[in-house]
Amino acid sequence: MATDIKDSVHAVEAAAVMGLLPARPRLLALGEPTHGEDTLLDLRNELFRQLVEQEGYRTIAIESDCMAGLVVDDYVTSGTGTLDEVMEHGFSHGWGTSAANRELVRWMRAYNDGRPASERLRFAGFDGPLEITGAASPRQALTALHGCLSARVDAGLLPCTAETLDRLLGTDDRWTRPAAMMDPAQSVGQSAEAGRLRLLADDLVALLDAQTPHLITETSPDDRDRARLYGRTATGLLRYHHWMADASPARMTRLVGLRDQMMAHNLLAVAARGPALVHAHNSHLQREKSTMRMGGMPLEWWSAGALVSAQLGEEYAFVATALGTIRHQGVDAPPPDTVEGLLYALPEDRYVIDARRLATALDDPRPAPRVSPWFGYAPLDPAHLADSDGIVFVKDVPQS
Repeated sequence: MATDIKDSVHAVEAAAVMGLLPARPRLLALGEPTHGEDTLLDLRNELFRQLVEQEGYRTIAIESDCMAGLVVDDYVTSGTGTLDEVMEHGFSHGWGTSAANRELVRWMRAYNDGRPASERLRFAGFDGPLEITGAASPRQALTALHGCLSARVDAGLLPCTAETLDRLLGTDDRWTRPAAMMDPAQSVGQSAEAGRLRLLADDLVALLDAQTPHLITETSPDDRDRARLYGRTATGLLRYHHWMADASPARMTRLVGLRDQMMAHNLLAVAARGPALVHAHNSHLQREKSTMRMGGMPLEWWSAGALVSAQLGEEYAFVATALGTIRHQGVDAPPPDTVEGLLYALPEDRYVIDARRLATALDDPRPAPRVSPWFGYAPLDPAHLADSDGIVFVKDVPQS
């Protein structure tokens, strides 16, 4: 068995990852089993640089607010703003404080400097404007979509005025109450105003689609991509808020599924632009059903990766990341009868493994599932090794 494992191990390089795949994927998804570790983000950055230089990749998409990500994209493509401003306003979930994320943005801007638009690197956030404590107001996306259309389409075709949207939206703090995440009665998502906004958002998106031939002559591809992003985000947020106000037992399952559905729609839009590296938690990128417990309830849903894989087939590839230790979080050396334990016994500090060959080598007997003492680390599931195209293993993660 040890020989079979060693035969599946390669250095963590873009060429080794590509060697595991039948062809260059349009979306190469690199998962991580925990958040906030710059060691993993540094590895991501190096892999992205190699993919850019050796494989022609031009976009990186990360698990961050898709609307905020436009601030980063403007900076790396055209130098709009300053690096400090971009790190403060271009990331959600606190990712802007990461030294590795800052280095990624700095490097992308330096790479793009002086290059023609067709060769520039692009940045995308593909998460919705969502946090653990709730969802953003749909105001930014909805009014931006209305503004795009009102500037280029006859006013008589618009389903409403900007003033009507403003009146129906009300104050943003109505939408962003933290208590609404756990208490449906605190959500405005099923109010009469919210219901009217859902219909108007749908009509605005339909108008955007209907005016495509005209918009092609009047706007740039980037402008049209942004208008579609505004439409996806507005309708997605209004749907999310609607189900935040739902009191049925399926409420939380529906919400986590809706978040990944928004992610999937954004990833498909990224894929339409060309090959991209995608980085997020393993649970958002894996092909099998995702699971978690929230408020004592078990939740199961199809991840963004599962949804995108169903659409793209072999043009979607998923490489999971697993860790040996995160000692500053109490995650010590893995038991030797787990997948991580068997990989931990190998001499290298980090490597990429052929997941399907590994699954075959470890099939009889199948390794025991690892149990993490820290909720923030999600171990590999030995039953689903073959659902990944590869595994990146990092032996030890020092404190960031």
